Amino acid sequence: MAKDVFRRLETKYILSKEQFEGIREALRPYMTDDEYGLSKIISIYFDTKNYDLARESMEKPVYKEKVRLRCYGQATPESKVYLELKKKYQGVVYKRRIALSYAEADLYLKKGIYPDTDSQIMKEIDYFFKYYKSIRPTYIEYMRIASFCNENKDIRITYDKDVKVKFDEGCLMNGKDAERILDEDKYLMEIKAPGAMPLWLTKALTDEKIYPGSFSKYGAACKRLKMTYEGENICWTAF
Repeated sequence: MAKDVFRRLETKYILSKEQFEGIREALRPYMTDDEYGLSKIISIYFDTKNYDLARESMEKPVYKEKVRLRCYGQATPESKVYLELKKKYQGVVYKRRIALSYAEADLYLKKGIYPDTDSQIMKEIDYFFKYYKSIRPTYIEYMRIASFCNENKDIRITYDKDVKVKFDEGCLMNGKDAERILDEDKYLMEIKAPGAMPLWLTKALTDEKIYPGSFSKYGAACKRLKMTYEGENICWTAF
């Protein structure tokens, strides 16, 4: 059964192509790529009409939350997708998710038809949408390599590239004309661990001169856009 509740520390790093190649080689004795290899991940992030969650997140609050719809691989009407509620408190990430068919998720998000489930996680996600009411979607896609630690599979490392965004797009299958938000020769590495990193991992990072950085895909997308006010509406235009 897939794990649906996660508690972990997440640390992010922006890598050059040379750093990516170096850390991959250094970690080869300790990490194994998952069965999917290089694969596409597509997400829809949900925010208020005025992008309140994005603006609050940029202020680095002690607590923040977001809901997204995620698909692993190219989305089709038959795809399994995940509705995810992700919270971060004092640097610790808590993620809860429920698996649905794309058809079920689409009916719920567009017409409010509740899925045939009594899941507590679904109830929490439903509360999120009812609390924030007017919801605005943002499409984000990227290519990912994911690996897990040979000795502890709860330690995972992901490498993302070709990160692209499309605002006001709520369909997982419509990424046409999405805009790149991470330089073509850069990688976003993320280390996800239940606690402190093992010594071999910290040594590899030091040897390759790789240091933590702050990068949120959704936050980066919003930082690339400029807010202008027209009455009660916000219009996002490129800087």
